[in-house]
Amino acid sequence: MYTIKEVSEKTGVSEHTLRFWAKSGFFPFVKRNQNNIRQFSEDDLGWVRIVQCLRKVGIENKSIKRYIDLCIMGDSTIQERYEIIKTTKEKARKQMEDLKHQLDMLEYKEQFYQNLIKNNLKDSWNPMNKMKENLNCAI
Repeated sequence: MYTIKEVSEKTGVSEHTLRFWAKSGFFPFVKRNQNNIRQFSEDDLGWVRIVQCLRKVGIENKSIKRYIDLCIMGDSTIQERYEIIKTTKEKARKQMEDLKHQLDMLEYKEQFYQNLIKNNLKDSWNPMNKMKENLNCAI
């Protein structure tokens, strides 16, 4: 059994967020000990990980709660849960494509700056340098 602090350390989710998620009903089977402290089992860690995954993709809490409620309802909801996961996967794939484009841009800019540094060049794309050139031409 794990405390919220231990779960936080294992998952990287803040204690505050874990408490919020617990109050939101995301961990339906977490028990409390005699001191009223939440005790997470290995199975509960699985719930934490799926919630964490869904949140990282940007799924709203309301939709996560719906997914959890469907899980609790049982096998009659498998098709709907499948659709939620399938849609979430597509959203994650789109985010990966967007991140790939951003990474490509950053790699281009990194090479651009490496070339400027290596060859001791001025940044001709920097608007401030263009403004200075225009001022110098006007004088």
